[in-house]
Amino acid sequence: QLQASGGGLVQAGDSLRLSCAASGSTFSTYHMGWFRQAPGKEREFVGAVSWSADITYYADSVKGRFTISRDNAKNTVYLQMNSLKPEDTAVYYCAAAASFFGLKSARYNYWGQGTLVTVSS
Repeated sequence: QLQASGGGLVQAGDSLRLSCAASGSTFSTYHMGWFRQAPGKEREFVGAVSWSADITYYADSVKGRFTISRDNAKNTVYLQMNSLKPEDTAVYYCAAAASFFGLKSARYNYWGQGTLVTVSS
C-alpha cells in the first residue's frame, strides 16, 4: 500500500516536497515512480527512481527542477519540487513497479491515492 502526502497550495517559484510511504517489507525491491494528472488531462510521467536509488529518470518538463529520492530504511520515496510553475498544478501519484523502470504507467503494479498540488501565479 502506498500513501502519498505533502501536497498543498503554493505560489509560483515556491518549493514543495511530496512523500510516499509504503507498507510491507519489500519496498526496497521496487522501482518507484511519480506521475501527475492535471484537470482535464491525461496522467503523465514525472520521474522514477530505481530500487537502489542509483538511477533516476525525469520528464523533460520537470528536469532540473524536481528531484526524486528514496529512503529504503523508512520505506519512503520523495519528490522535491523546486521553482514550481502554475502548469505543475495536478494530483500527484506515486507508484511502484516490481520489474520495470521507466515512464509506462501500465507497467507499475501499485498506486497511491494521490495528493493535490496547486500552484498559483
